[in-house]
Amino acid sequence: MSTRLRVGVCLSLSGRFARFGTQAAMGLQVWRSLDDAADLIIEDDHSDPRRLAATLPEVAGRCDVLLGPYSTQLMRVAGDIAADTGRVIWNHGGSGDDVEGAHPGHIVSVLTPASRYADPFLRRLARVREPRTLFLAHGRGSFGRQVTAGAETTARALGIDTVRLGPQDDLPVEAASGWNLFCAGLFEEDTRTVTRALALPNPPEVICAVAAGIREFGLAVPDPEGIFGVGQWAPHSGRRAEIGPSEGEFLAAYAARTGALPDYPAVQTAATAAVATHCARTAGGTSRDLTWSAASELDSSTLFGRFMIDPLTGIQTGHEAALVRWAPEGPAAA
Repeated sequence: MSTRLRVGVCLSLSGRFARFGTQAAMGLQVWRSLDDAADLIIEDDHSDPRRLAATLPEVAGRCDVLLGPYSTQLMRVAGDIAADTGRVIWNHGGSGDDVEGAHPGHIVSVLTPASRYADPFLRRLARVREPRTLFLAHGRGSFGRQVTAGAETTARALGIDTVRLGPQDDLPVEAASGWNLFCAGLFEEDTRTVTRALALPNPPEVICAVAAGIREFGLAVPDPEGIFGVGQWAPHSGRRAEIGPSEGEFLAAYAARTGALPDYPAVQTAATAAVATHCARTAGGTSRDLTWSAASELDSSTLFGRFMIDPLTGIQTGHEAALVRWAPEGPAAA
């Protein structure tokens, strides 16, 4: 097999997920600039499951290594297509537990599953002598429900009292005592929830939001300082990359192109491409059996963090979510 590989992907360069799809595309382009033995094929799925279903098979036919789209919703469609066509698809954009485990042998996930997103925040909260009641607010989609369901289970184990809130439920406007808030939904849902919470007469003592894990959050809420965010990666972790570029190399190359730090959608996509091409090269081929076997045996690290999957399901078991806290200059590892 030639060591030069064509990496194909459908990403949301337009539509409702474009905020993250364009970041993922830039991350791939930066990774490609650091790997001189790979070519990229990127097509716009327009954030539309029907457009993705029409475009992904065509992209798959033109590439050696197939990456998934961004968003749990779109990754469900992509996983079905990979299973139907006998391909392995590398999942960098759909952390829903149901997506990661949907098609064993066909989906390799790099992301911490949604049910474990809140773990670093909850461990920090549990260190408080008497943590306040934690209100868990989720958005309309299954991603938010899975994140808050996992948070509820972990909080219970840590001795933290919780109250679940759905999209139509009100925040505790007349709360008589202190309370904390964790929210998980689409970016717009989280920023609305946090904005409403900050405006209450008795706002939460501690706030954590999935949306606060990216830098654009600071432009979407009135006063982000002190708010926690959870995501898949935070900069300057100091992790050693055994596969792909180091964090320093990637951040420098990204800054040279954009003048800014990347958010985690860019980093997780670049890391996925690095692991996927590494597995194809070490396996000596790109067939489903070869790449699945190589991925299942791997316990390594990238600039994104640890990579290790359950060899039976493909669910990511090694990577852990990152916790950040907003300071005046932006989010920093907490």
